[in-house]
Amino acid sequence: MSAMTVTTGLPFGRPLTIDDLETLPDDGHRYELLDGTLLVSPAPGWSHQDVVGRIYIELMNARTPDHRVLLAPFAVTFGTRDTELQPDVLVARYGDLTPKNLPAAPLLAVEVRSPSTALVDLNLKKAAYERFGVESYWIIDPDTPSVLAHDLVDGVYTEVARAIGDQTIQLDRPFPIAVNPAQLRQGRDPD
Repeated sequence: MSAMTVTTGLPFGRPLTIDDLETLPDDGHRYELLDGTLLVSPAPGWSHQDVVGRIYIELMNARTPDHRVLLAPFAVTFGTRDTELQPDVLVARYGDLTPKNLPAAPLLAVEVRSPSTALVDLNLKKAAYERFGVESYWIIDPDTPSVLAHDLVDGVYTEVARAIGDQTIQLDRPFPIAVNPAQLRQGRDPD
């Protein structure tokens, strides 16, 4: 007698839920959910991860004791069943976290652009973070290099700072921090 393996796929004809995400394979892709629609990103390259690591260190060095800085993959569900996003880096209040996820809006979401995610980061995720009340949203482009910082003002993102190359910007949210895009990619290329 032979064993039969049954593989179930994602359901059709209805929006997906966070429970559906848990059935997906751990195959190196980042699976996110926005309003029931699946977003799939390939595993990032090493230069993307290097910049993610550098901004993580900068945020860790500047954070206050009440804040936590986390790297993707870490689920932000906003208290919904049909949305789960994973910012490259996020800052949250310690009290808002559960052992499994962040069911509230983070104070800061940071996305490091890749060619495969640029349109999603600049449009879909920005609109979602704004709608869910994420106080600050930064987009880092490691190729330019640049940092674009938005803060939520009266429910709408307003650009509060932009730095290109070796410019340094001073930001107040979620805590005081200086960011220099050139330093975030320092060491990325061989001398």
